[in-house]
Amino acid sequence: MAPSDRLSTPSSPRPGLRLGGEFPQPTYQEWQAQVEKILRRTGRIAEGEPAPDDPAALLNSTTYDEITVRPLYASAAGDSGLPGFAPYVRGSSPEGSAPEGWDVRQEHADPDAARTNQEVLADLNGGATSLTLRLGAGGIAVDDLADALHGVHLDMIGVVLDAGAQAPQAAAKLLEIAADQQVAPSALRGNLGADPLGVEARTGREAGPAEAVQLARQCAAELPGMRAITVDAQPYHEAGGSDGEELGASLAAGVTYLRWLTAPPPDGAGLDVGTACGLLEFRYAATADQFLSIAKLRAARRLWEQVARQSGAPASARAQRQHAVTSAAMLTRRDPWVNMLRSTIATFAAGVGGAQAITVRPFDAAIGLPDPFARRVARNTQALLLDESHLAQVIDPAGGSWYVETLTDELADAAWGWFREIEGAGGLPAALRSGMVADRLSATWQRRRTALAHRDDPITGVSEFPNLDERTLDREPVPAEPSGGLPKVRYAQDFEQLRDAADAQAERTGERPAVFLATLGPLATYNARSGFARNLFAAGGLATPEAGPTESTQEVLRAYAEQPSPVVCLCSADQIYAERATETARALQEAGAESVLLAGKPKDRPDDVDGFVHTGCDAVEVLRTAHRTLGVE
Repeated sequence: MAPSDRLSTPSSPRPGLRLGGEFPQPTYQEWQAQVEKILRRTGRIAEGEPAPDDPAALLNSTTYDEITVRPLYASAAGDSGLPGFAPYVRGSSPEGSAPEGWDVRQEHADPDAARTNQEVLADLNGGATSLTLRLGAGGIAVDDLADALHGVHLDMIGVVLDAGAQAPQAAAKLLEIAADQQVAPSALRGNLGADPLGVEARTGREAGPAEAVQLARQCAAELPGMRAITVDAQPYHEAGGSDGEELGASLAAGVTYLRWLTAPPPDGAGLDVGTACGLLEFRYAATADQFLSIAKLRAARRLWEQVARQSGAPASARAQRQHAVTSAAMLTRRDPWVNMLRSTIATFAAGVGGAQAITVRPFDAAIGLPDPFARRVARNTQALLLDESHLAQVIDPAGGSWYVETLTDELADAAWGWFREIEGAGGLPAALRSGMVADRLSATWQRRRTALAHRDDPITGVSEFPNLDERTLDREPVPAEPSGGLPKVRYAQDFEQLRDAADAQAERTGERPAVFLATLGPLATYNARSGFARNLFAAGGLATPEAGPTESTQEVLRAYAEQPSPVVCLCSADQIYAERATETARALQEAGAESVLLAGKPKDRPDDVDGFVHTGCDAVEVLRTAHRTLGVE
């Protein structure tokens, strides 16, 4: 097409589309006026109430780091720099990812070495480019490592060890296998995986520098392609901590390792700070909250560059090496198929955030040892994002987003404040042993747990839109991991315990425990609230038979007599409640109902009901109370 033939508008000064150029530029005040209209229409601003100075502030939300998330960002403060240059917010390399993308790193922990070997080879043939092997308690026996890696060419595939307290023995075994394959130590790549502070966080076993120092010296002297230490932030994430707390703890761990590696022998490794920085790899959790995950990885690089710079590292050694793993805390045992979607979003966020290696947990990992189908979906999630979506071909896709840039800065500030608190307490080892870290994470977990219970943080398939008829999956149990340190939580655990109890009773009795929905009036009148109640009670594994359209209390009582339950929930519109709720509640109580609830908020409601279910109520407590009344054990 000739240039003169391109689509243009008569008023355009040159050929080409004017993207929105024909429309007047709206002002922030005009946008605020539109927000106010919508808030009045939805009742967020009451009729006759004067508008607040900033109506949009009613749409703000707050993260667990007390960061305010606004509905609109009109600017971003700070300078993120250029990709590959300090402060590395926009990535550790000026070229972005390698041409083939990030390192597709899949994890293996099945103690059956022969089965692990089959899974390892399947992953490598299916597109994985490196492996994480969990060894020792909760994983593969160190002595079985050769069997697990049978047929794996160590000069072609990166191997990351995660052996906990057995890190030195696992490293020695890997080098022995490489020698048997006649692979030169200089050809090996990966990570020997020493992380004594991570072990202490998980087990309470006090850590010392010996393991890290030993492996760091070895890598510095003989293994140029291997890193010695993993700075694993997952224990803090999996204890219910916030993103800022995860970042701050990882910085404190990294600084402790730098102290150990740069201290003179015999207690330290005696390395220069630049070499020490090059022996660390940081491991972070990526969640389905894609923007926070993107910002977390970007903020982590900024923070570590500041630490490395202030520690005296040369510019070439300040870029943080990142390995992102899809969150174990966000995975559900109920409706596990939704985990595929969670992990896809988390993997997308990790790729956009600039992680150099990504591990996708299989969707059934919260149930037990993953099956081949789950492993295949996990690695294909990365293949799709790399090969079909071409995600790695764009350098820092989130760069320039005022929201992401601001969130990165504010998250970095929150993490730096927590890091300074840990350092002020004597460093991470002292903060772990004093209980300071556990107390802080516990407080955050309780806030998160409350939000989950109130469904302010909804969990699709569990607390929202549960499927009572779902097909449960049967998996071989995961071997018990060492414990004794920070707790390990999953966001869905409270709801899933209720589901388990209700399902167990249904299995014993042949009938699912139920809450009767006393639907008052025609379908159009009660449908919205009965749908809400049905969804809420299903989250606790409870069936919800209903009366159907009714014209009188007697019709409700006849339906109740056919399917009685100790727990009843009235469902209708406010006008019908005013006319019939009191009469119906009393009649149902006389008919045998021990607890009569009402779907709707308590304002101007009858005193004859025993409780209310509504948006924002404590769903877990409502369900626990219903379970007790129904005799669910």
